[in-house]
Amino acid sequence: MTSRDSRDDLAGTLKRTELQRAESSIPGREIVQVLTEIPPGVQSGWHQHPGEEVGFIVSGTVRMEIQAQPTVTLNAGDGFLIPPETPHNATDLGPRTGRMLSTYIVEPGKPLARFTKP
Repeated sequence: MTSRDSRDDLAGTLKRTELQRAESSIPGREIVQVLTEIPPGVQSGWHQHPGEEVGFIVSGTVRMEIQAQPTVTLNAGDGFLIPPETPHNATDLGPRTGRMLSTYIVEPGKPLARFTKP
């Protein structure tokens, strides 16, 4: 799939490429893997997912804000985990485009990401 997945609010803001989507062995869940690219100085905007996000910073430096958790700075090689329905925001700190590989374990049929308030 291309980065313009209509079931993903962030697809209109960031470059997001869906790499694969498959049923999960967990009843009522599917697994979706996405490569997200954030240009320097750009933020994702506060959003949430209908399930867990297990992520990995492929390149760049990203400030990750997760509701009710301390803000962290992640570099290439760092992983992160975001609980279901938890508002969060990612900002690329530059100087290069940040690339994140995320695997979502989500409810099928719901938007993969939707904007929310912090």
